[in-house]
Amino acid sequence: MSIDFAAAVFRAPNQPLTIEQLTIPSTPPPGDVLVRMKASGLCHSDLHVIVGEWGAPTPMILGHEGAGIVEAVGEGVTGLAPGDHVVLSWTPSCRRCRYCVSGRPVLCDLVSQHSANHLSFDGKTRVATPGGDEVFSFAGLGTFGECVMVPASAAVAVRQDAPFEQASLIGCAVTTGVGAVVNTARVQPSEVVLVVGCGGVGLNAIQGARLAGARRIIAADLSDSRLEQARHFGATHVVNTGRVGLSEAIASLTDGRGVDVAIEAIGLPQTIEAAYGALARGGRAVVVGQVADGVRISIDPFVMSDSELSLIGSNYGSSRADIDFPMLVDLYLNDRLDLDSLVTRVISLDEINEGFDELTRGVGIRTVIRC
Repeated sequence: MSIDFAAAVFRAPNQPLTIEQLTIPSTPPPGDVLVRMKASGLCHSDLHVIVGEWGAPTPMILGHEGAGIVEAVGEGVTGLAPGDHVVLSWTPSCRRCRYCVSGRPVLCDLVSQHSANHLSFDGKTRVATPGGDEVFSFAGLGTFGECVMVPASAAVAVRQDAPFEQASLIGCAVTTGVGAVVNTARVQPSEVVLVVGCGGVGLNAIQGARLAGARRIIAADLSDSRLEQARHFGATHVVNTGRVGLSEAIASLTDGRGVDVAIEAIGLPQTIEAAYGALARGGRAVVVGQVADGVRISIDPFVMSDSELSLIGSNYGSSRADIDFPMLVDLYLNDRLDLDSLVTRVISLDEINEGFDELTRGVGIRTVIRC
């Protein structure tokens, strides 16, 4: 038996997504759960695929930032039951490989083999067209639709008093930004933090620095409105890099010393190099922004060794979804993390192309589809 559902389907770069009727099994296979989607955020990672900067198989349901309600569970699934509210993780984990058991589930062997190729853990798809053709699901999720079928470890149960629109953002932007500061960089209260790029991930990195008690939080962006938002989320100083050079501004704000931690949340070679160049001796730069395929950067290895600088990658905020998702929901519901201000527009699935047009133009912080 199968369920018919609507989804936004990607068929070719630089073409509008099409709303299509697809099918999904009504009974999940062993280890999987069927989730009825309630909300899904529009993210730049999806946009990378839409504009052709990242290659992807087609047809594909995009979307990887979502929340919903468990509708059915497959054989062997424990800890989840129909009716549970869940936030979806685009790095499900096998919970058995060396990365999982050592506390680094975002690097899970099965994720790199299957989810990264937009497949389920068994290397198969779960969705099909009415004619029986397979449909891929972005990052193994495909949240731009009414239903998803995912491994149980990709559905993390959270409190039912969290609104779905806000909870959905924990599935990507919030965890990626907060986690880059708290988990990857391990910011200390004595440290000065620079965040380059004040989009959804950057603003959450600022929130992470505030939660970590950073002594000073400097936000850099080209947009005055984004910098105003950065102040709201916790930045103590802002730099408009369209009017002043970043290195000059950082030298002025730190008495020539540089920052202890720089978070790059854009994904451009020049901003990665600028963030790294803003470091004090012993500093660490964290690359969070996702670049287009084939991008390279240039750094001076002598300066790296002489000043003991670190250039670190952060995938999904080095998170442990089972622990971090419920914690972030608690922080939000205890008024310590602002998710309400992140949701600047709620749309229907039919309005998704308009939503991505606005994302391209930098309108708002996060647009969320209400499924």
